[in-house]
Amino acid sequence: MTNSHATIAKPTSAELDVLQTLWETGPATVKQAHASMAARRDGLTYANVLRLMQIMHAKGLLTRDESQRSHVYAAAQSQKATQGGLIKDLIGKAFAGSGMALVVAALRDGHVSKKDRAEIEALLRDDKL
Repeated sequence: MTNSHATIAKPTSAELDVLQTLWETGPATVKQAHASMAARRDGLTYANVLRLMQIMHAKGLLTRDESQRSHVYAAAQSQKATQGGLIKDLIGKAFAGSGMALVVAALRDGHVSKKDRAEIEALLRDDKL
């Protein structure tokens, strides 16, 4: 089953953990992904990661190279494309379509550190966004 760019499912929180790992490491076997993820998350079993990656492949979130004995998985979309889709969905659902409302909520509610806020202000001043 091949999903087009427009119909790729929205990843769950657990699926985002897998995607984050693959964006950081590049394509990986289940064993490699599990080792990387287990270092950050206690109690995560190989079987859980295997099942999750198989489900993600079926949903179109991961590609799978079956040419080797151990299958190699990769994110089907870049981090930027995935984040863009999630932001668009969040803005539409939670902020009545207003990107400004999202940004104001993030800044007002302390979700952005002082350091990050200073970097954002510099980017806006320099017109780099």
